[in-house]
Amino acid sequence: MSADGRGAVRIGTSGWSYDHWDGVLYPPRTPVRARLEHYVRAFDTVEVNTSFYRWPPPATFAGWAARFPPGFTAAVKASRFLTHYRRLGDPDTWLERVREGLAALGPHAGPLLVQLRPDHARDDERLEGFLERVPAGVRVAVEFRHDSWDADPVADVLTRHGAAWCVTDGAGLPTARRLTTDVGYLRLHGPADQPRYAGGYSEQQLRGWAELVQRWRTAAHQVHVYFDNDIGGHAVHDARRLRELLRQEEG
Repeated sequence: MSADGRGAVRIGTSGWSYDHWDGVLYPPRTPVRARLEHYVRAFDTVEVNTSFYRWPPPATFAGWAARFPPGFTAAVKASRFLTHYRRLGDPDTWLERVREGLAALGPHAGPLLVQLRPDHARDDERLEGFLERVPAGVRVAVEFRHDSWDADPVADVLTRHGAAWCVTDGAGLPTARRLTTDVGYLRLHGPADQPRYAGGYSEQQLRGWAELVQRWRTAAHQVHVYFDNDIGGHAVHDARRLRELLRQEEG
């Protein structure tokens, strides 16, 4: 924690490479390979989401780590084969791959985001069985997409295992706001009254999120915020503005 007792806040986006961010985050016609260099100059954290579709080998994680500046962190989204196909069942093979990948990130490794299927209803036993098998040193944030998970016993399971409740915002998504460990994790997919991933947050809405983050940082050692409304570059603009609002609060 900082000298004033507040935890560190990291704000970034979900992913860093999008064609429609030309002229928004990086100059037009920036080569794909060079996009990361522009991203790390603008933000100090990122949520890796390509890993959901195809889990990278350790060499890829190591390659990213070599390009990240000191102090930069990367949260990593778990493979859909673990979360959507297996529904957290028989996780050991995938958790070993997670361990290898995050180890290759070294000091840049942030939380592992575990996003459950929208039709994956509450199953405390399966959730606990999964969290019991997570390798030591891997911090987990769980994003529930089914309303049935919003229950105190579920929060208790996360707390027992030091896992974060991933708070989400977006059209059709659950809105529970819980802090279950010393890590706060927030994913913003766009305003709930607009198509998911496409809309930008208003000034009033961003101020509301800033207030939540301020409350969290007094109780948590780390707060991670990732904007996933990438269409139109809204994620970049909103992440920058939220960071500005928090700096104003600090001032």
